[in-house]
Amino acid sequence: MGESIRKQMGAGLWDYLKEAFFFRWNLLALAGVTVAAVMSPSPDILLPLVAAGELAYLAGLTSIPRFRSAIDAKRHAEKNASPKETPRGSQNNLKTLGAMFNGLSPASQQRFERLRERCASMQQIAHGVRGATGPGDSHADELREPALDKLLWAFLRLLFSQQALSRFLAATDEPALKTQLAALETRMTDAAQRSNERIVNSLRDSIITAKLRLDNYRSAQANAEFVSVELDRIEGKIQAISEMAVGHQDADYISSQVDSVADSMTHTEEAIRELNSITGLSSDMEAPPIMSTDLDRVVQ
Repeated sequence: MGESIRKQMGAGLWDYLKEAFFFRWNLLALAGVTVAAVMSPSPDILLPLVAAGELAYLAGLTSIPRFRSAIDAKRHAEKNASPKETPRGSQNNLKTLGAMFNGLSPASQQRFERLRERCASMQQIAHGVRGATGPGDSHADELREPALDKLLWAFLRLLFSQQALSRFLAATDEPALKTQLAALETRMTDAAQRSNERIVNSLRDSIITAKLRLDNYRSAQANAEFVSVELDRIEGKIQAISEMAVGHQDADYISSQVDSVADSMTHTEEAIRELNSITGLSSDMEAPPIMSTDLDRVVQ
């Protein structure tokens, strides 16, 4: 998004730094390496290196346009939330939609656009099958459109979460975490044999931290796998309903299939809420009117 819009959203350098520092995985990593540095033979050398590494991480992450776009959207949502707004049609929701889309990689943007075009094509087919243009048709389309919006909104948030998880997994070295844990356990065994209780207690705490980091990494792996499978599932469902619409003569049946898929996304919504700490997205925002919105205008 442009600089003028970013200023309207109100996010600044301090916002970016604060979000980057309090990022869950950064705090875990920072705690782990700090404890390891303190317990090392040369803490006076390693601690400044840890600080330098943290500064490099903060500078690097806050310089990424996609990260800034996500924080812009979050700050904008916080500043403009109003109970008087209609959730699906508010400008705040549409700007969040635009910021999220802009935060995706080109490949993910194309994937989302293809799915949205498929939904639009399905609507046109169903409308043609109905073979009329009276008020009843418009009403049926209105009933179907919120379900399509819900599907597309979940799909977009999954794409956004997938990117965040990919960045975390790419920046985390699982073999290194395992090596560090093994080394800590070896040192604790040695300290226990020497009956050095102070060192044993300190190393025990370091081991707990190392195990927590490893567990979080594996949890992120599992979440990334689920997100990937769920993206494929939603795409497949929309593709199947689109193909069904070509030959099916009951547009209301097609509409009911769309509603059924939208209602089956309980686990999807739960997973997205669990990933809010990574994406920075609000779980309370309802699906914006994606199908009826000019996406080209919103994402500029």
